[in-house]
Amino acid sequence: MAPGRGARARLVGAAEPSVHQLRLFLTLGEELHFGRAAARVFISQSALSQQIRDLEKRLEVQLFRRTSRTVELTTAGEALIPEARKAVAGIDRLRRVAGAQSRQLSARLTVGTIGAEAAMPHTRAVLRILKERQPGMEIQVVTPNFVDHIDALFRQEVDVVFLRPPVPDGIETHHLASEPRVACLPADDPLAALPRVALEQLADRPVVRMPPRLPRVWRDFWAVDPRPDGSPVKYGPVVPDMEALLHTVAAGEAMCFLPAAARDFFPRPGVRYVDVAGLSPSASSLAWLAARRNAPTITAARYAARTYSQHPGH
Repeated sequence: MAPGRGARARLVGAAEPSVHQLRLFLTLGEELHFGRAAARVFISQSALSQQIRDLEKRLEVQLFRRTSRTVELTTAGEALIPEARKAVAGIDRLRRVAGAQSRQLSARLTVGTIGAEAAMPHTRAVLRILKERQPGMEIQVVTPNFVDHIDALFRQEVDVVFLRPPVPDGIETHHLASEPRVACLPADDPLAALPRVALEQLADRPVVRMPPRLPRVWRDFWAVDPRPDGSPVKYGPVVPDMEALLHTVAAGEAMCFLPAAARDFFPRPGVRYVDVAGLSPSASSLAWLAARRNAPTITAARYAARTYSQHPGH
């Protein structure tokens, strides 16, 4: 029979038993002697008696029959012993898991950033949220060369990285922002004087070649290879880093495509940035190894990225 309204009100209004009281109940249930039980838990006999009376009041049931010579469990007390053991064991497990998580979250999270991603508002916001939510976590920010930033994830030299997709299989991402891609041209190229060009106008310009250790999907995206009309892409010199890339463009040896933010972060003599019509945008994302997605520190970073996406003004 379901409890009546009065019984439900008493249950809701009653104070919950504490884990400490349940431990005392179990100890007294084993000893069946207030003196020995009190000695085991290092409290006075009167304090133990008071705690047991309070527990009985909270549970609204008598747990022990007391006489001047004996202490016995009541039928209700015997029935509650296994439930109290489960409750105490559950709290012990909860504390162990919480402690393990706390210890792991106190470890270092190594965050990689490619190019100017460290200076982007979304990157700064995600790191700020992460520090607010996980003050015990040591966060180290490193800037791997763009040629190495994806390998750094696979080698676990970084735990997460702020990058520009696409990414190969085995890596997961969380989208943070988007912006146009622009053409980075030699300043003396006739097209550099235009405010905007069509992708077809760049068909005969060689594009800087990225080292082959970068994933093919990433190299093709940033070279816009293949072109929408199927025309082949011409390639120029291999560039091992950002400075070499800009030097190669300034020298008139090749061009490249970069995020629009490059205008602000990578101005160089001999280089001009031009908008391109019909070119798909560039995304900014937080990335991690799929196999490590549930590592506590990576989970915390993913949560911070998700929080930023849900509340960009955080």
